[in-house]
Amino acid sequence: MSALPEPSLDTLAVWLAEAPAVLVSVRATQGSAPREAGTWMAVFGSRVLGTVGGGHLEHEAIALARSALAGGALPAERRFALGPSLGQCCGGVMHLGFERLVPADADVLVSRLRAEQDRRRMPVALFGGGHVGRAIVRALEPLPVRVHWIDSRDEIFPDGLPPHVVTEHSAPVEAAVRDIASGSRVLIMSFSHAEDLEIVAACLKREDLPFIGLIGSKSKWGTFRHRLEARGFSAVAIARVTCPIGAPGVVGKEPEVIAAAVAAQLMQLRAL
Repeated sequence: MSALPEPSLDTLAVWLAEAPAVLVSVRATQGSAPREAGTWMAVFGSRVLGTVGGGHLEHEAIALARSALAGGALPAERRFALGPSLGQCCGGVMHLGFERLVPADADVLVSRLRAEQDRRRMPVALFGGGHVGRAIVRALEPLPVRVHWIDSRDEIFPDGLPPHVVTEHSAPVEAAVRDIASGSRVLIMSFSHAEDLEIVAACLKREDLPFIGLIGSKSKWGTFRHRLEARGFSAVAIARVTCPIGAPGVVGKEPEVIAAAVAAQLMQLRAL
């Protein structure tokens, strides 16, 4: 499954206000395919925004779209077998939809695509607005996630965050656990070990959080495990916590390195 950044909907609105286009979208796939259903690209007369997978598949789709922009016929949908006929070795099948767009369509189209994009985003709840938290938000910005970013401190969050990052000031910070979205992958890295422990405990009281990740060393986790046991949490419950976090094998303690490892781990968790 691709983790390429989503094309900019703001750019689409600007370009579409200037000229007509054809929206090419992946309607369905079977077998191995370079992009997933819901992926799209907008084809204009002299430029393209987004990608549906590259290669001869994309070349043919762009040719069809530009032929339609020049006055030719446009299929509503076409099936592409990704085999020898297209010179691609994926071996699967992709069904591409084609939709004519004119400048008057811009507002409705962008709203529709934004809603579809948001539905596909994996929910992430991030506790902690420090250096590592900020680096993680930057690393996640182009990825298909939506972030609920929480801290107990005032004025901790930077300005200019993308629309799929929502911030919350919560004191006590663990109170916010009650309202994070079901299915959220949780990352815990507050400024205080005491806060971290309370957040972990609150998360373990919910059964609908498939990943609870705690930043820290093995010794920190050993201390936390004993304290959670003393609070009556079972071994099965405590085993739901992952500490330390990040894809294994990534070496380095710089915030950006930790963020890269965490982003990779989150992409591995998209199937949960």
